Formats: sequence, structure tokens, C-alpha cells
Amino acid sequence: MNGEEEFFDAVTGFDSDNSSGEFSEANQKVTGMIDVDTSKSDRVGKIGERPPQENGVQNYRSGLRWSFQELSKITMPIAFNEPLSFLQRITEYMEHVYLLHKACRQTQPLERMQSVAAFAVSAVASQWERTGKPFNPLLGETYELIREDLGFRFISEQVSHHPPISAFYSEGLSQDFLFHGSIYPKLRFWGKSVEAEPRGTITLELLAHNEAYTWTNPTCCVHNVIIGKLWIEQYGTVEIVNHRTGHKCVLNFKPCGLFGKELHKVEGYIQDKNKQKLFMIYGKWTECLWGTDPVSYEAFKKQERRGGHPRKAKLDDGAERADCDVADDVPEVQETVQVVPGSKLLWRINTRPPNSAQMYNFTSFTVSLNELAMGMEKTLPPTDCRLRPDIRGMENGNMDLASQEKERLEEKQREARRERAKEEAEWQTRWFYPGTNPYTGTPDWLYAGDYFERNFSDCPDIY
Repeated sequence: MNGEEEFFDAVTGFDSDNSSGEFSEANQKVTGMIDVDTSKSDRVGKIGERPPQENGVQNYRSGLRWSFQELSKITMPIAFNEPLSFLQRITEYMEHVYLLHKACRQTQPLERMQSVAAFAVSAVASQWERTGKPFNPLLGETYELIREDLGFRFISEQVSHHPPISAFYSEGLSQDFLFHGSIYPKLRFWGKSVEAEPRGTITLELLAHNEAYTWTNPTCCVHNVIIGKLWIEQYGTVEIVNHRTGHKCVLNFKPCGLFGKELHKVEGYIQDKNKQKLFMIYGKWTECLWGTDPVSYEAFKKQERRGGHPRKAKLDDGAERADCDVADDVPEVQETVQVVPGSKLLWRINTRPPNSAQMYNFTSFTVSLNELAMGMEKTLPPTDCRLRPDIRGMENGNMDLASQEKERLEEKQREARRERAKEEAEWQTRWFYPGTNPYTGTPDWLYAGDYFERNFSDCPDIY
């Protein structure tokens, strides 16, 4: 197995900085090494032998052959997974699709931006307490979802393996919107935590208004991946642009802060093309989103700074945290969102099933994603996630089978890549093609069409 295969196929999500695709086999061999004087280290013989003494002083090694970064290349046990593919995780964007239908019906661009902003925040809400890792999609893997009750259909495909890129396309069944994009998460391992930066452009088109909105998702960080209780936060700035009117929404997903005061908080504003603030937005991505006019918001904040609003007591100021040798404390859940008088509710999270904690903290929408109803197999392409034997085995509680099947599928994918290399053949995507986003000018994967014609005769055998 060469260095490239070891890196990309042993990895199950923790791809380090090379996940951008700018991978060099030579670099891979070097970056893992610590600068060690091999003339001395090579003298070490059998296990337990000491190197010779110099001047009567015992010599001890001063470095390791492999850096801590190499932990990012360890195959993670299947127990760290949840029984979904990453393609299905992307589909969870659509749980609050009613916000898109609402935006299509609204007559004013400011109101439409409010609904779009609420949708962008709701798209990450299902990740709350979801510490299980979705399965990495195989190259050519697909997932479709049709929800007539919610008024949309959705298709996604894993279009690249090096780097991993997932493309998706959705449309309203009433021809009111198009929602599409490509995601290639850049993952960084920081010792105690894993940070996922979701690179790629997300595009929403409201067809009746001839409007297009684009944005990228915030960064997601999972803490205590080695020791301690896992917990998640989202942080970073999300900018949503209306390319027709010039309106922009800037949302700041706040990191938890020193005492967890900012945990899960989102604050932002909507401005017009002249950069005048028209509307303030605030809330929590785990709970709800509210909005009000700038004057009321600033007056409320000013009074709050003066101590005019009751606040919970801070955590113990004497508590100190070590830098690297203990788990990151799970922040205490702070008070719920303080609502500014006169605000309007933009979005509220759906209540999860009462037994959600025993089902990987899935929402009701998520629980349905891997369902394989009777007769469905005849209409699906053979590449659909629902047909993956490792995910199906895990859902059925057969962890040994799931682990064996996962290993078999990964080896089958490696062998297929070796065969293509011998024949100097390139992988051909089926439902998406590389192009340029028409609104941002950035590279993107565009839907080729015809999936729902259901001609699956030339689909690859990946399972």
C-alpha cells in the first residue's frame, strides 16, 4: 500500500490539513517525522535494550519517529460512528424546509432574507449533541429523499474521494425553489478536539423572485475526542448574500468563551446594498432565532450592560483549566435566550423524540433517513446509502458485521482505484459535473439533471 492509499483510506474523517487535496506523498513521508539524529536512534536494538553510555551518563532518546499528527490517520472504531452516511447528514439541511416555502411567499426582500437566515441557522441545529461520526461516503455513493408532505425532493452524490467532496441538489415540488451546493469539509485535529471547516458554497434560488442567495456554514468543533465527555460547538461568521437586491445578512456564531457564556449563541444583522442595518437577529442555533429593529435591540443591549436585566451567576471564577492534559470542561448551559420586547420569532427547533438519546440523538426527521421501506429497493439506484451493508448492519445492531463490511467496502474502493490507475482511466461522476457557481464565480459542482428519470443501468458497483 502506498502512502496515498494509507492516508486517505485509513482516515475516517480526521483528514488533517491535507484534506484540501493538495497532497504530496513526499510531504506525507516527511511531516510525520520528528527531527531525530538517526545515527544514534538506529543503535537501539531489541526492545528493552539501552543505548551505550557516554562518559558514564545514560543517554535517553530525545524524540519520537512519528509526531502526534499521525493520530489523525488512525482508523477509528465503528463504535464512534452513527448509522448514517455523510450524504444523509447533508440531507438534514432540509428538516426546516418550511422556511424556504415561507420565503417564496413573502413579498418584501427583507422578510425573505429573515426566512433565509433562519433556514441557514436551522440547517446546523440537528448537530446539537450529535457526537457520532457519519460514515464517509464511498466514491459514487448517492442518496435521494422525496418528501411530498414537506414539498421537496433531494439528491446527492459523492463526486470526489481525494479530496472528499459531496454534491447535492434539491428542488421544491411546487417549482418554488432550488437549493444546491458542494461540501468538502477540511478537518483539523488539535489533540483534544476535531474542527471541521465546511468549505464549499451553498446556493438557494427563489424562482418566483428571480433571487439567488449564497453562503457557507460555520465551523463545527467536537471537543474531548480522546478523553472526557464529547460536546459540540459551532463558531465563525456566516454571510448570506442576495445577489439580486444586494441585501446581506451577517451571522456571528459565537464560540463558548471562558465560562461558556456565549455557548450556542448567534447574533447578527441584515443590511441593504448601502450597508444600512435594517434588522437585528439573535438567538441560539440549538434553540430558536428572534429578530427586531436595530433601535430596540441597541436600547435593550445598553440597558443590559448597565445591569438592567437579571443574569445567572457566573461559574466559579477560581476554576482553572489545564492546557492539554485534561478534558475540556463541558460548559454549563446558560440561561435561555432573553427576548427583546417587540421581537418576532423567526424559527424554533423541533422537539426531539423522547428516546432520542438512545438513538444517537437523532431528530424525528433524521430517524427516517435510512428507512428502507418495502419495495423501495426496486426504485433506488444500487449506489444509494440505504443499501450500504455496513450502515445497515450498524442500524440493526450487528456491530461485528458492520465493521467487517466497512473494511470490505474500503478495500473494494482501493482496489477499484488501483485498477483505474493501471488503465489510466478517470472516475466519471454520474449526476453532477464540475463547473463554476454562476453567482459567486467560485468552483462548484452542478447538477447534471435526469436523476429522477430513474435510468440507473450504468451505475457503478460500489457495494
